[in-house]
Amino acid sequence: MPKGRPNTMNNYGVLLHELGLDEPLVTPLRERFLQPLMALLYPDCGGGQLDSHRAFVVKYALGQDLELGCHYDNAELTLNVALGKVFTGGALYFGGLFQAPTALTEPLEVEHVVGQGILHRGGQLHGARPLATGERWNLIIWLRASAVRNRLCPMCCRAPDLVDDEGFGDGFTREEPATVDVCALT
Repeated sequence: MPKGRPNTMNNYGVLLHELGLDEPLVTPLRERFLQPLMALLYPDCGGGQLDSHRAFVVKYALGQDLELGCHYDNAELTLNVALGKVFTGGALYFGGLFQAPTALTEPLEVEHVVGQGILHRGGQLHGARPLATGERWNLIIWLRASAVRNRLCPMCCRAPDLVDDEGFGDGFTREEPATVDVCALT
């Protein structure tokens, strides 16, 4: 079975599309639950226009990946859910947006709680402190809106030069997606 890395920073984990879980699990989760919620919480950064994703599970353990340096995600919005095992340490920390950098003198720290998720903008600087003991698994879903990224790539801040790709690629499309009518949701 093919096994790609979840992203460029984590060495241990699995892409959910490689397990065949995009269409039966992640796509319905994005379309039915996450997109309507994001349309209300994050209308200014594509929350109502989420039309693709990249979903993966990452593993942190002693002798493997212990922490994750400060970075931003290739997504308009990110959902990070602590799936489990027993662990101490490994808190997430958050700073400002990478497009408007400020010094990370006092980042906000958030402890992972198994079964709970943290939602944040993909462009928000963040990282994970070192795991002290145990093993932690996290489900990460990068939520993408081609209506946003087709105008400006979130990674390089330039207009993208689109090329054909299979599946969701990096979330760029040649056509504009439909917008969620927030009034119909409330």
